[in-house]
Amino acid sequence: MSQLSELFRQGKYDEMWDRCCGFIDLSLQEFMGIQKRLLMEQLELLKNCQLGKGILKGANPTNVEEFRKMVPLTSYEDYAPYLLKRRWEVLPRKPILWQYTSGKSAEYSYRWAPVTARMLDETEALVFALSFFSAATKRYDIKIRPGDRVLYGMAPPPYATGTMTRVFPHEMFDFLPPVSEAEQASFEERINTGFKMGLDHGMDWVLSMSSVAYAIGERFKHSGGSVDIKKLLKRPRTLARLVKGKVVSKLAGRQMLPKDLWKLKGLITYGIDGEVFREKIKDMWGQYPLDFHGCTEAPVIAMQTWDHEGMTFVPHMNFFEFIPEAEAVKCWQDSAYQPETFLMDELKPGKYELVITNLHGGAFVRYRLGHLVEITALRNDTLNIDIPQMRFLTRLDDQIDIAGFTRLSEKVIWQALENSGVEYEDWTARKEIVGDKPELHVYVELKRQETRSAEEVASAIHSELKKLDTPYAELEEFTGLQPMDATVLPHGAFKLYKMKQQASGAELAHLKPPHINPSDSIVEFLTSIADRVRVAETEPVTTAV
Repeated sequence: MSQLSELFRQGKYDEMWDRCCGFIDLSLQEFMGIQKRLLMEQLELLKNCQLGKGILKGANPTNVEEFRKMVPLTSYEDYAPYLLKRRWEVLPRKPILWQYTSGKSAEYSYRWAPVTARMLDETEALVFALSFFSAATKRYDIKIRPGDRVLYGMAPPPYATGTMTRVFPHEMFDFLPPVSEAEQASFEERINTGFKMGLDHGMDWVLSMSSVAYAIGERFKHSGGSVDIKKLLKRPRTLARLVKGKVVSKLAGRQMLPKDLWKLKGLITYGIDGEVFREKIKDMWGQYPLDFHGCTEAPVIAMQTWDHEGMTFVPHMNFFEFIPEAEAVKCWQDSAYQPETFLMDELKPGKYELVITNLHGGAFVRYRLGHLVEITALRNDTLNIDIPQMRFLTRLDDQIDIAGFTRLSEKVIWQALENSGVEYEDWTARKEIVGDKPELHVYVELKRQETRSAEEVASAIHSELKKLDTPYAELEEFTGLQPMDATVLPHGAFKLYKMKQQASGAELAHLKPPHINPSDSIVEFLTSIADRVRVAETEPVTTAV
């Protein structure tokens, strides 16, 4: 048992808060002091390993300013010869485990990243911080307790969210299902099992992908809150919970929702769709989800606190640099271009690409994540947090450029679709050239009850995009173009695609088409092949389990 776990078991909650959440009380000067001290420690490790010598290219920086001038920005291509083969002997410190993400790059099916023991220790403290913040209403307000029942809805190891769950002292809680069992099951089996266990045993907090939390709420809408009493006579606790939830929802004059069954202490979610579904998840579960930002190469970058607003950066996992958006786009277009970067104490509100250097013996140095974030404020005045606040916008390579006027992200297109009121199963979109004019083409599978035509769907999304993205609105105003088209896909198209991918042994991350810039073969499958194959309509998962 780790030292933090022992403190938690002993009920030393104030000390736990200081150790896990104390970073929010740092001054910006103190934040930068931690950043610079740990970077210099990391540089000494890099100078004495094969990977570091290759990345530094003979440079011998002795301070942060020299580091930024002498060491070039890097991409995964610089690490692939070492990391794809998991060559631990070339690294600054021997890793205790490896994690990966299924890449979109044609060059790499996966991007592997090493994790050191010290990085795991720091991650444990940050998962505690997430759980504390998710239930708190003020500082030192820790509501979670050993034995709490936790729905486990994150991707399994070796994905980064699975690593986070494994390093957390899950044995001190009642995970639904238990982590050892969950990691042996398919993702869908795990969620269904956890859902049923929650109905029987209760649920105190949720650790889940945003899409999973949203999908569980959708199940209730599809089922209408039906309760099959005969099937549940042998499960009296489940039956009692469902009957009580049915009564609550009936008194409220609506369908049953998760909040009618469980009063959660906290709800932690992860995923690009978290902000899109934020209000719907709140309506379904009775509270806002607590969001955090991270990735395979940098598991925890920033997190929301108990106000559920902007995310606060974590100082002791990665050294941060920021490239202004215009410079970042130029850099992606010209790989030889080396833009100027800014440090945390040099920022102004605006959009930046994140550049990270792993600390504690990690592998990545001045590494361009490709993540576009917005610095929404230089501090959180409401909670007196003296650290810049951020929100994740998109990946720079996951945007659709329309006529040079605007770059539309997955998130803004998704938000426009949500705001349009169109009822849909799933969607994908890409830039297409019609004649000599560029357009945004959205391929969307509608729900059975949605009767709008493709033209009406396109018009509804177009109207919402103009509200969300000023340059997109200006494109129509200045040029007269309405760069928007939609295709309504056959019912079951996305289900059939998923079945095809499962049959071919595809990884979890590749079971669904990408939302942005699908290939010609994917579009062909969704529009043509799926239309020729009869797909049984998806049966809604009811509460009659």
